[in-house]
Amino acid sequence: MGKTKVICFANNKGGSGKSTTCSNVGYGLTQFGKRVLLIDGDMQLNLSLSLFDEDQVLAFAQSEKNLYEGIRRQDDLKDYIVYSDYKNLDLIPSSTLMSSIEYELFTKWQREYILKKCLTNILETEIYDYILIDAPPTLGGWVMNILCASDQIIIPVESTPWGLFGLGNMFEFLEQVKQVAPDLTIGGVLITKVDTRKSYFKQTIDMLKDLEGVKVFDTFIRVDSTIEWSQDNHAPIMAYKKSSRSAKEYMELTKEIIRL
Repeated sequence: MGKTKVICFANNKGGSGKSTTCSNVGYGLTQFGKRVLLIDGDMQLNLSLSLFDEDQVLAFAQSEKNLYEGIRRQDDLKDYIVYSDYKNLDLIPSSTLMSSIEYELFTKWQREYILKKCLTNILETEIYDYILIDAPPTLGGWVMNILCASDQIIIPVESTPWGLFGLGNMFEFLEQVKQVAPDLTIGGVLITKVDTRKSYFKQTIDMLKDLEGVKVFDTFIRVDSTIEWSQDNHAPIMAYKKSSRSAKEYMELTKEIIRL
């Protein structure tokens, strides 16, 4: 097994499909024989809910074995991993207390690198091919932590009139992060929630193509009610309905990500 690759899914705008993409790419990678660890970095718990039902997720959140507790204690996160029903797909669950993680980080020495340090043992043992991190829709110390722990960032952008709102701030923030994490690269921008009948899609593509040196994935994710049904059933869409259009799109996206 080679070096573990760490990819985060981040955008400072909510509703862009970060959690959905993170969970489905994670599952997609396991279909190629990859072992994957998902990390839920958001207080909304959506990534955790994509694999476990509400009762289990709340139990994780209220226990001492979730990401918030691991970061607060600066522990080895290996001890915070839970195992899903899907082969080779594991999770470090989140907590609603992640809303106060910025305060926990504020007084810590080298606070930008705490997540990276907590992942050291997992990375050194190379038990995973990929670690995928779902970031919250903010720009601050915790997201900087996530970016400093990552090799690449993938930015989901929804194909709506407000989808690109704030993207400039995201790129400005990335420039700041690269001062402390110079090896971080942009894996690409993913267009989500696409309705090809509407002009917003073409407008989104045209505007993204104007971004110099930024890859836009060939695959885009269209609006599909099957995504909502899979979320309601706490299952990756490829496991819930492999024949669906969005399952096929996420599989194609996964292939693109493997080639990065």
